[in-house]
Amino acid sequence: MVRRAGGRSQSRFDHPVEEELLRAEEAAALLGVKRATLYTYVSRGLVRCVPEKGTKENRYLRADVERLKTRHDARAGHAAVASGALRWGEPVIDSSVSRISEEGLSYRGHDAVELAARGHRFEDVAELLWTGHLPPESQPWPAPETPWDTAGRVEPPVRGKRSLASEHVASRSALLVSPTSLAALLPRDTPPLSALAALVPLLAASDAGRFAAPVEQDQVRARRLIRHLGAWVCVAQAPGRVARASKESSVAASLATAWDAKPRQTAELINLALVLCADHELNTSTFAARVTASSGADLYACISAALAAISGHRHGGACDRVEALIAEVGRPERAAQVVHGRLRRGEAVTGFGHRLYLKGDPRTPPLIEVALSVKPESLKVRVARAVMDTMRDAGHPPPSLDWGLVMLADALGLPSGAATVLFSLGRTAGWVAHVLEQREQGHLLRPRARYVEPPPRQAP
Repeated sequence: MVRRAGGRSQSRFDHPVEEELLRAEEAAALLGVKRATLYTYVSRGLVRCVPEKGTKENRYLRADVERLKTRHDARAGHAAVASGALRWGEPVIDSSVSRISEEGLSYRGHDAVELAARGHRFEDVAELLWTGHLPPESQPWPAPETPWDTAGRVEPPVRGKRSLASEHVASRSALLVSPTSLAALLPRDTPPLSALAALVPLLAASDAGRFAAPVEQDQVRARRLIRHLGAWVCVAQAPGRVARASKESSVAASLATAWDAKPRQTAELINLALVLCADHELNTSTFAARVTASSGADLYACISAALAAISGHRHGGACDRVEALIAEVGRPERAAQVVHGRLRRGEAVTGFGHRLYLKGDPRTPPLIEVALSVKPESLKVRVARAVMDTMRDAGHPPPSLDWGLVMLADALGLPSGAATVLFSLGRTAGWVAHVLEQREQGHLLRPRARYVEPPPRQAP
């Protein structure tokens, strides 16, 4: 048994609501074993099961069964292992960036939750991920260039105020499009993540030296890119705030200004979220960035690939689903009705449990705690808490990182979609680290397909 927050016991056979469950005969068939052998795997903790209500039967988690099958297939050769490894299977890439274990999440050997709790700046954690060393003294990243006037017109470089060399660098790297110009191309209801995805190619187009750049130059490029993303997050809804956000001293402060957040400690708490999201091994977006990097593409292309992957509803869309669920519940007293109704219909209650953290995601409690300390009276925060209490009382796993991010965003009064931005912008640090590591390893990521005969088509 393991302990939950609040002192309740949690069986190690609790299951994530969104997992697909198998009947005993299905699980045994997938493994190619008898049911008695399946029961042995359960007793050894290799496969989790949950009772099926109203019967004496158990259901078995498909994820555990497939993971065990991948290990068994190792005896059949590397092809079967590689096939299963791409589906939450065994590790397939060597990496020193981050590690997920029973003890939690670590960045280059440093506990991620401790880094966040001790107030390390997101920028310093990014440097740790990129170089392997935590800076002894925090060094602020340069503010993004703002070569436009208050009316949104692009201003030409002014000679005499800087050297010709620095002017040359600025002329080939400054983003020569104003926030108002980009806002005019975007619908006002454009989600923040979509606006940032549109910004990255513009940054790339303004940087002629982005191809085959040395590591040191790409680190400079990454700092500039991330600072821009933090300042331009509001470009579709409030382009006038971009210039002010660009002048802030940190990514977290830029986000707070861009969102016009009111609580005094907003930047500090945003920084906490960014640090907790900075890397998470080979998640889908990180793998997309590494595959793109292995082709020799520039840093901007790698980040664009990662942003495209994280925009999918099965990856970055989790925070949006949590927001939608909280809106559906509406009031704390409706939490049990909505949750039990979804479970009765076989629908998912998103954001509970994690395949890699059977004891609960260690990144979530710090976010929930600060959300409850900042504004516990917030309606959305109270609704979120009621949903979590309902799920806990029904015996389900603890909430995921997405709940923590949404609760923090709601407590700070941030706009809809802000939680997804915190998740994505924090992860840019890890994307860059994996891009640099992939380039150092030097090989092309090109898996093979195992051909299988397609199913026969039925005659019309």
